This record gives sequence, structure tokens and C-alpha cells, in this order.
Amino acid sequence: MAPMRSIEVTLGDVTLRSPLIAASGTVGSVWEFAEVADLSAFGAAVAKSVSPVPWDGQPPPRMAPTRVGMLNAIGIQNPGIDEWLLGHSPRITALDVAVWGSTVATDPDGFAEVAAGLTAGGVSAIEINLSCPNLDGHLIATDPVLSGEVVKAVASVTDLPVSAKLAPDAERIVDVAGACIESGASWLVIANTVRGAAIDIDRRQPVLSGRVGGYSGPAVKPIAIRCIADVVAELGAVPIVGCGGITRGTDVIEYLMAGARAVQMGTALLADPRSGQRVLTEAARWCDQNDVDTFEEITNVVFW
Repeated sequence: MAPMRSIEVTLGDVTLRSPLIAASGTVGSVWEFAEVADLSAFGAAVAKSVSPVPWDGQPPPRMAPTRVGMLNAIGIQNPGIDEWLLGHSPRITALDVAVWGSTVATDPDGFAEVAAGLTAGGVSAIEINLSCPNLDGHLIATDPVLSGEVVKAVASVTDLPVSAKLAPDAERIVDVAGACIESGASWLVIANTVRGAAIDIDRRQPVLSGRVGGYSGPAVKPIAIRCIADVVAELGAVPIVGCGGITRGTDVIEYLMAGARAVQMGTALLADPRSGQRVLTEAARWCDQNDVDTFEEITNVVFW
């Protein structure tokens, strides 16, 4: 049993020091997360999504634990791109991790406006949040044409790599994925939370103020793996970041084998901000025990 030769991975033209990426929405604007966690386990960290103007988000309750995972309906509360640049941009450039920005809006021009601001603010890549299910039911990621228009608009205002975070609820995620790649996405993030709901039986009311929210946690991993399988089967080996339900090293291995080149951790970091190092160590140990020299050696080894 020999140790791994390298834990680096490549994602399009980007090299990451680790296959782990801290997911948007779970690490604030990253500098806050850095105060309680070791960022060395991560190849990148994605800041919370920012909109063109301030969004207040949903009223409480906005988060609720479930038996396996959690529901959230935050509503992408954020200060807007101008305030974000003033309050957060100076802090992220000093961090020892690549910080990616996340843009969200209700139309292509809004996405592009935020992307231009994030680029000026010093992020190293742009993630397009097409798939948040909390915007009054408006889900751009279910529409291949509109998703492609958003990606094209963002790519036109930045020289940074651009990625699209897709929704597992799309009727045909392959069509959305194809439109995003054709419109200039450097890679895809598959997938965001699954729409879900729960009832407080004592109050006889939904547990979330917004009734429906995003469900995340270990139980969504098979759904995300299925989405990756569909995309790889029809589009081939496009660059993919897997996302959903990662709590241990073998989850990372499973996503890589399915066709992802890297993975995002989210909900697990809310429960334990330091869990990234444990997950990376477990994944590397599995590779050591199975004579795997690099993570890329096991990427996309399953033929869908």
C-alpha cells in the first residue's frame, strides 16, 4: 500500500489542490468560515450567492432539521452586489483558498451585473445559481433556453471560469446541462437541493414559512448521482462537480467514479465546520488502500 502521488484534480482549465469544494450558502462569504474551520482541506470555497440589489429573504422559520438532513428556505438573503463588494471583497483576497463568487438574479442581465461585480471584487471563478428553489417558485434551472441565456450573459462580462449549478428537479437535466455547456459554462455543478416540505403536526402548519424549501443531506446523494449519470450518458465526460449528501470519504469516491471531477460539501459543514479535513483524509486513505495514485485515476470509471 503506497500513499497517493497527488490529491490535486483538474476542472476544465483550473487545477484544484483538493477535490473538496465548500458549497455556497454554507460558508457565508468564506472569510467567516475561515475563522472556525481549516481551509487547507479545500480546493476552493464558494461564497454565498449575491443578487443585483439587496434581498431580505424569507421570514422565520427558515431552516428545519429532518430525520436525515435538513430543509431550508432562506430566500438568498444578501446585501446586494454593491454592499457585498464593500464589506466582503477586501477580506476574501487575503484567504489561503480560491474563493469563487456566486451570482443570482431573476433575469440574464441581473446575473451578468453581479458577475461583473464579483470579477472586479477578486474572486477566481463564477458560479451561477440557476437552481435555488426559493424565489417564489421561479426556477430558471428547469428551462434549458433561459439557463443558456443566463450562462451566455455571464460569460460575456468576465474572463473567469463560469460554472452553472443545476437543479435535480429539472424534467430533463441533460437538456439544461447541454444548453449551459454550449453557452460557455466551463463546468457544471450537479446538483443543488431537492424541493421538499414538512409539517409541524402540533401547529398543523408547514415547518418553513415559505412552505416549500430545499432539502439537503445524505438522502439526496442517490438523486445527484442519478443526475450525473444521465448527463454523462448523453453528453460524455463534461467537467462536473458533484454535490449532495457528502459526509464521508467514500461519498467522494462514489461521486468521482460516477463522473464528477470534484465535489462540493455543504450541509455537513453546517453540522461540523471542521469535517472537510476528515472527509479528505478518509478519501485519500481509501485510495491508498486500493493502490490509486490520484483521484483522477478513478474519475468516470463507471460506464453509464
